[in-house]
Amino acid sequence: MTTVAYQRCLTRGMIESSAPVMYNGHVENTDWSDVTASVKGDDDAYGRLVRRYESPITGLLWRFTRDPAQCEELVQQVFVEAYFSLKTYRGDAPLLHWLRRIATRTGYRFWREKAREPQETALPEFDVLEQIEANQEDGIDPAEAATVLQALLGRLPPDDRLVLTLMYFEECGTQEIAERMGWSRAKVKTQALRARRKMKEIAEREHLLERLGWTF
Repeated sequence: MTTVAYQRCLTRGMIESSAPVMYNGHVENTDWSDVTASVKGDDDAYGRLVRRYESPITGLLWRFTRDPAQCEELVQQVFVEAYFSLKTYRGDAPLLHWLRRIATRTGYRFWREKAREPQETALPEFDVLEQIEANQEDGIDPAEAATVLQALLGRLPPDDRLVLTLMYFEECGTQEIAERMGWSRAKVKTQALRARRKMKEIAEREHLLERLGWTF
């Protein structure tokens, strides 16, 4: 949430006073102090929390959309939802972990809404793939491979896309994904297996496996 977006929340009456809550000490002292003050209605304290964690939350939501305006809107949604839920935060995990759970679910909802208007995600232009193939002797450029991977992921249903995005780009384990989404670990493992199989089928159909040196 940018400073402008935060100010919009204030002017819309989204920051209101509430009763204080107690925390169990797992949260860092600085965050604990600002969370407690925010719940009591201290607008400046919540502004500090927003500024402290805006960058990592924006980075996470960039995984869900490469449109800057849309990404900013999603970040705003996260911090608005976080504010209204702040009184439920008990410090069982660092504040950033808690915010990442909200952000992940926000991004997932965004994908589900977009999926109602299906459109096939275009793979990179052929000359990009050709360049990757030409450079294979020196190794595949991670950035170029990531571009193709993003396009492939975009062709998967939201659940599959979410699990593989968190695994490949956020380096999350199955337990962390389960905690972020409120799913069972067994569901995440099953989803990952199915998603890899679907993506392999797409990559084979597009003749990408050998060209990119990928194995599944």
